[in-house]
Amino acid sequence: MATMVRLLRQTDQIVEDSYERKNEAELQRQREYLASVKIQANFRGSQVRSYFTHLNNCATVIQKSWRGYVGRQSFRVIVKNSVLIMKLNHFNAMATQVQKIWRGYYVRKYVYNYYSQKRYLEALIVKNAIVRSELEDYTEQQENLRRRQKEHEERKTNEFLARKNHHLISTEVIPGIYNSPFNPYPSEQEFLLRSVPPLKHEKTKKIGNTYDPTCRSYECPKPKQLPPIAVKPQGPFRDPTEVQKQRYKGFQPTLRVATSFTSLEEARQILKAEEWVTRLNDDIFQPFKRRDRKYEPLLHTTSKFGHLPFGTKYYREEFLDKHITPKPFKTLVPPIPVFDKLNDTYSQGQV
Repeated sequence: MATMVRLLRQTDQIVEDSYERKNEAELQRQREYLASVKIQANFRGSQVRSYFTHLNNCATVIQKSWRGYVGRQSFRVIVKNSVLIMKLNHFNAMATQVQKIWRGYYVRKYVYNYYSQKRYLEALIVKNAIVRSELEDYTEQQENLRRRQKEHEERKTNEFLARKNHHLISTEVIPGIYNSPFNPYPSEQEFLLRSVPPLKHEKTKKIGNTYDPTCRSYECPKPKQLPPIAVKPQGPFRDPTEVQKQRYKGFQPTLRVATSFTSLEEARQILKAEEWVTRLNDDIFQPFKRRDRKYEPLLHTTSKFGHLPFGTKYYREEFLDKHITPKPFKTLVPPIPVFDKLNDTYSQGQV
């Protein structure tokens, strides 16, 4: 019995040991499985990341090449436009320079005559000096005239006062207030009283029973007529004063009768005389065609064989066989019509 029990215990121990070893193997197998899965995940992740990196590098190379190509094309267009604008600015500057030189030459030769302008300014200076001297003389004359008028008015006033106070003059019996016996000689007012007659009072005339102080002569004006009765008659009649004005209105001739037949010529003569009075210089400014010295033609515009077309038809030598295109040169500025008239309009009639 004891042996059986011992055998059973040993059998149980063996079963337990085998079970424990089986569990350890299962755990070991699980650990190895998880480790292999992790290794595979890491390897596959590295492979995918490497592939994505390769794809990114390829896309970067493609984008870099395409963007470089597009950038170079855009840069070429920008450079081309910049060169075109630079050429246009240069041509415009050169055309402006040519126009400036030509216009200066044209103005100096045909528009602004230096010597005539100089003579005109010299004559103007002389005329200004004469006018200033005449104005000073005129101012002095006006001042003297005003002074004489003032003296004449003062003398008239003194004479009137002397005539008004003529009763203060000295007599042979009684000396006046201006002839004091204590002075060695009479005063100036005494001599003035002696030189003027006394003031006479004009007679006035009575009109009816009323006295008119404004009437200073024997023939006084007639009294005004009585106004019409302010009673408006029946009917659509006009005002009597308006009818009277219309009946006695003055003669109103027409403009043709009132004005002179030669009024236009007379007005022109008056304007011409006023312009001549206000004119500072009587010498008429002569144009460039009437110059004192002889005109000296330029060498590059005239010759013994005739007129040269330089400056009117072309401005430089042209070789048509060497041109790249048969089209003519395109101008950048509008043409100047004066070029077509050079030496054709102003060459005739020059002295």
